[in-house]
Amino acid sequence: METNMAVEVKADRKLWFSMWFLGAIASFGVAFFPFFYFSIDRRNRHFRRHQEFEVRIAQFFKKEWDPKPIPVRNAKLWAVAIILIVPVFVIAYFLSKDLNEHEKDQHRFLATFYAERKYVPQWISIKTCALVTVATLGLGVIYWLYKLVNVYNSHFNEQYHIEHELNQLMEAKSHVQPV
Repeated sequence: METNMAVEVKADRKLWFSMWFLGAIASFGVAFFPFFYFSIDRRNRHFRRHQEFEVRIAQFFKKEWDPKPIPVRNAKLWAVAIILIVPVFVIAYFLSKDLNEHEKDQHRFLATFYAERKYVPQWISIKTCALVTVATLGLGVIYWLYKLVNVYNSHFNEQYHIEHELNQLMEAKSHVQPV
Protein backbone atom coordinates (compact mmCIF):
# COMPACT_ATOMS: atom_id res chain seq x y z
CA MET A 1 0.00 0.00 0.00
CA GLU A 2 1.42 3.36 -1.01
CA THR A 3 1.60 6.16 1.46
CA ASN A 4 0.24 9.57 0.65
CA MET A 5 3.25 11.80 0.15
CA ALA A 6 1.29 14.94 -0.64
CA VAL A 7 1.62 17.63 1.97
CA GLU A 8 -0.03 20.94 2.58
CA VAL A 9 1.25 23.57 0.18
CA LYS A 10 2.38 26.74 1.89
CA ALA A 11 3.04 29.94 0.00
CA ASP A 12 6.37 31.61 0.61
CA ARG A 13 6.41 34.97 2.30
CA LYS A 14 6.11 37.94 -0.03
CA LEU A 15 7.86 41.26 0.45
CA TRP A 16 6.49 44.58 -0.67
CA PHE A 17 9.28 46.78 -1.98
CA SER A 18 7.33 50.02 -1.71
CA MET A 19 6.73 49.48 2.00
CA TRP A 20 10.39 48.75 2.69
CA PHE A 21 11.65 51.58 0.49
CA LEU A 22 9.36 54.15 2.11
CA GLY A 23 10.33 52.76 5.51
CA ALA A 24 13.99 53.16 4.61
CA ILE A 25 13.46 56.77 3.58
CA ALA A 26 11.51 57.52 6.76
CA SER A 27 14.11 55.79 8.95
CA PHE A 28 17.15 57.24 7.15
CA GLY A 29 18.08 53.84 5.76
CA VAL A 30 17.68 51.77 8.91
CA ALA A 31 14.80 49.76 7.40
CA PHE A 32 17.16 48.42 4.73
CA PHE A 33 18.84 46.17 7.31
CA PRO A 34 15.73 44.04 7.96
CA PHE A 35 14.79 44.30 4.26
CA PHE A 36 18.03 42.63 3.21
CA TYR A 37 17.84 40.13 6.05
CA PHE A 38 14.30 39.06 5.08
CA SER A 39 15.18 38.97 1.36
CA ILE A 40 18.11 36.63 1.91
CA ASP A 41 16.36 34.56 4.56
CA ARG A 42 13.28 33.96 2.41
CA ARG A 43 15.55 32.96 -0.49
CA ASN A 44 17.31 30.41 1.75
CA ARG A 45 14.06 28.99 3.11
CA HIS A 46 12.42 28.79 -0.30
CA PHE A 47 15.37 27.01 -1.92
CA ARG A 48 15.65 24.55 0.97
CA ARG A 49 11.89 23.85 0.90
CA HIS A 50 11.93 23.42 -2.87
CA GLN A 51 14.82 20.96 -2.63
CA GLU A 52 12.85 18.89 -0.09
CA PHE A 53 9.85 19.03 -2.43
CA GLU A 54 11.94 17.74 -5.35
CA VAL A 55 13.16 14.79 -3.29
CA ARG A 56 9.60 13.98 -2.16
CA ILE A 57 8.31 14.07 -5.76
CA ALA A 58 11.18 11.88 -6.99
CA GLN A 59 10.47 9.35 -4.24
CA PHE A 60 6.78 9.31 -5.09
CA PHE A 61 7.44 8.63 -8.79
CA LYS A 62 10.22 6.20 -7.85
CA LYS A 63 12.74 7.97 -10.06
CA GLU A 64 16.34 8.79 -9.36
CA TRP A 65 16.85 12.49 -8.77
CA ASP A 66 19.89 14.23 -7.39
CA PRO A 67 19.00 17.82 -6.49
CA LYS A 68 21.67 20.40 -7.05
CA PRO A 69 23.28 21.59 -3.80
CA ILE A 70 22.12 25.03 -2.78
CA PRO A 71 24.56 27.59 -1.41
CA VAL A 72 23.16 29.05 1.79
CA ARG A 73 23.67 32.79 2.17
CA ASN A 74 24.20 34.12 5.69
CA ALA A 75 21.28 36.54 6.04
CA LYS A 76 22.52 38.21 9.23
CA LEU A 77 26.06 38.75 7.95
CA TRP A 78 24.95 40.18 4.61
CA ALA A 79 22.33 42.41 6.23
CA VAL A 80 24.91 43.88 8.61
CA ALA A 81 27.44 44.23 5.77
CA ILE A 82 25.25 46.70 3.86
CA ILE A 83 26.60 49.40 6.14
CA LEU A 84 29.63 49.33 3.80
CA ILE A 85 27.33 50.10 0.80
CA VAL A 86 29.22 47.86 -1.70
CA PRO A 87 27.59 44.66 -0.39
CA VAL A 88 24.23 46.04 -1.55
CA PHE A 89 25.38 45.56 -5.14
CA VAL A 90 26.88 42.15 -4.35
CA ILE A 91 23.65 41.01 -2.66
CA ALA A 92 21.58 42.21 -5.63
CA TYR A 93 23.88 40.30 -7.97
CA PHE A 94 23.82 37.06 -5.95
CA LEU A 95 20.06 37.14 -5.36
CA SER A 96 19.57 37.62 -9.12
CA LYS A 97 22.09 34.94 -10.08
CA ASP A 98 20.70 32.47 -7.54
CA LEU A 99 17.14 32.91 -8.77
CA ASN A 100 18.17 32.51 -12.42
CA GLU A 101 20.04 29.28 -11.61
CA HIS A 102 17.15 28.05 -9.47
CA GLU A 103 14.76 28.71 -12.35
CA LYS A 104 16.92 26.64 -14.74
CA ASP A 105 17.07 23.77 -12.25
CA GLN A 106 13.33 23.97 -11.61
CA HIS A 107 12.63 23.92 -15.34
CA ARG A 108 14.81 20.80 -15.70
CA PHE A 109 13.03 19.17 -12.75
CA LEU A 110 9.56 19.93 -14.11
CA ALA A 111 10.52 18.67 -17.57
CA THR A 112 11.47 15.36 -15.92
CA PHE A 113 8.55 14.88 -13.54
CA TYR A 114 5.72 17.04 -14.81
CA ALA A 115 6.24 17.72 -18.51
CA GLU A 116 2.60 18.64 -19.17
CA ARG A 117 2.87 21.68 -16.88
CA LYS A 118 3.07 24.99 -18.67
CA TYR A 119 5.81 26.64 -16.67
CA VAL A 120 6.30 30.40 -16.74
CA PRO A 121 9.93 31.06 -15.84
CA GLN A 122 10.76 34.12 -13.75
CA TRP A 123 14.18 35.61 -14.32
CA ILE A 124 16.14 38.80 -13.93
CA SER A 125 18.38 40.29 -16.59
CA ILE A 126 21.53 40.86 -14.56
CA LYS A 127 23.24 42.67 -17.44
CA THR A 128 20.39 45.15 -17.81
CA CYS A 129 20.16 45.81 -14.08
CA ALA A 130 23.94 46.19 -13.75
CA LEU A 131 24.04 48.52 -16.75
CA VAL A 132 21.25 50.68 -15.34
CA THR A 133 23.04 50.74 -11.98
CA VAL A 134 26.36 51.80 -13.52
CA ALA A 135 24.72 54.35 -15.85
CA THR A 136 22.95 56.00 -12.91
CA LEU A 137 26.06 55.97 -10.71
CA GLY A 138 24.61 53.41 -8.34
CA LEU A 139 21.06 54.68 -8.01
CA GLY A 140 19.87 52.01 -10.43
CA VAL A 141 20.30 49.51 -7.61
CA ILE A 142 16.91 50.74 -6.39
CA TYR A 143 15.38 49.56 -9.68
CA TRP A 144 17.34 46.32 -9.38
CA LEU A 145 16.03 45.70 -5.86
CA TYR A 146 12.51 46.52 -7.01
CA LYS A 147 12.83 43.96 -9.84
CA LEU A 148 14.28 41.40 -7.43
CA VAL A 149 11.40 41.67 -4.99
CA ASN A 150 8.78 41.48 -7.74
CA VAL A 151 10.41 38.58 -9.59
CA TYR A 152 10.89 36.60 -6.39
CA ASN A 153 7.25 37.26 -5.48
CA SER A 154 6.15 36.06 -8.93
CA HIS A 155 8.39 33.02 -8.61
CA PHE A 156 6.88 32.16 -5.22
CA ASN A 157 3.38 32.50 -6.67
CA GLU A 158 4.24 30.23 -9.60
CA GLN A 159 5.91 27.77 -7.22
CA TYR A 160 2.78 27.65 -5.06
CA HIS A 161 0.65 26.69 -8.06
CA ILE A 162 3.15 24.06 -9.23
CA GLU A 163 3.33 22.44 -5.80
CA HIS A 164 -0.45 22.51 -5.47
CA GLU A 165 -0.91 20.80 -8.85
CA LEU A 166 1.77 18.19 -8.14
CA ASN A 167 0.27 17.45 -4.74
CA GLN A 168 -3.15 16.93 -6.36
CA LEU A 169 -1.58 14.65 -8.96
CA MET A 170 0.21 12.60 -6.27
CA GLU A 171 -2.97 12.35 -4.23
CA ALA A 172 -4.97 11.21 -7.25
CA LYS A 173 -2.36 8.59 -8.16
CA SER A 174 -2.11 7.28 -4.61
CA HIS A 175 -5.89 6.78 -4.44
CA VAL A 176 -6.11 4.83 -7.71
CA GLN A 177 -6.76 1.20 -6.93
CA PRO A 178 -5.00 -1.40 -9.10
CA VAL A 179 -7.34 -3.46 -11.24
